[in-house]
Amino acid sequence: MGKTSGVTAAVVLIGDEVLSGRTQDKNLIQIAQFLAPLGINVVECRTIPDDAGVIADTVNALRARTDYVFTTGGIGPTHDDITADSIAAAFGVPIDVRADALEVIEHWYARTQTPLTESRKRMARIPEGASLIINPVTGAPGFQIGNVFVMAGVPSITRGMLEDVAHRLHGGAVTRSRSVKADNLREGDIAIPLGEMQSRYPQVSIGSYPYFLEVQDGEVKRGTHLVARATDERVLDAVIREIADLVAGLGFAGRIDPQD
Repeated sequence: MGKTSGVTAAVVLIGDEVLSGRTQDKNLIQIAQFLAPLGINVVECRTIPDDAGVIADTVNALRARTDYVFTTGGIGPTHDDITADSIAAAFGVPIDVRADALEVIEHWYARTQTPLTESRKRMARIPEGASLIINPVTGAPGFQIGNVFVMAGVPSITRGMLEDVAHRLHGGAVTRSRSVKADNLREGDIAIPLGEMQSRYPQVSIGSYPYFLEVQDGEVKRGTHLVARATDERVLDAVIREIADLVAGLGFAGRIDPQD
């Protein structure tokens, strides 16, 4: 693939339950889809355990080489929710229950007539210097420190928190995506000319993705999905036309999406 320029982000999915397969992650896709229209490209994602050292090291590594880092998971009320402490350690700042965060939580639990236990007060522990991220779903806030945004692991809560994040971000040129889909085309049929095309268009990311679909009576429909991504619409459209011509020249009917 070629490289698409622009503002970059990394996503860190935190939780033993994600690594074990017990919890199926949905946050990567919704964060990436949220950021794309803002001109921010997710360039890396890591799934890591509830381990303080691993969390701190991962966040420090990613915040140094991407414009933004988004973490999900580990900011709840239980003993294994250690993300906030780990982020504080990564930045070398103290952490404690903060008055503004506690006020938010107290108001939420009073409104929902839910007891505010000492465990729930743990969710008001915020690293020094961080700003709160509003949580419209369950009240307990996330936080931003530097270029790192720390959010809940539950997808509906993460999605709600993102609404308080957008105005803090400075995006770049929006990356557009177009594709050519061809039934019965195999990757090997097009690999060499597609590689040559990528060399001629280094500013465009060109990918090849085979698909296999069971249609009826165990019969499998196969083909290849050729995807191009770029910030320059003129160049992107030219590449898509060239890919479509290449597919047609090999004797296959390609379908362009979105249509010209």
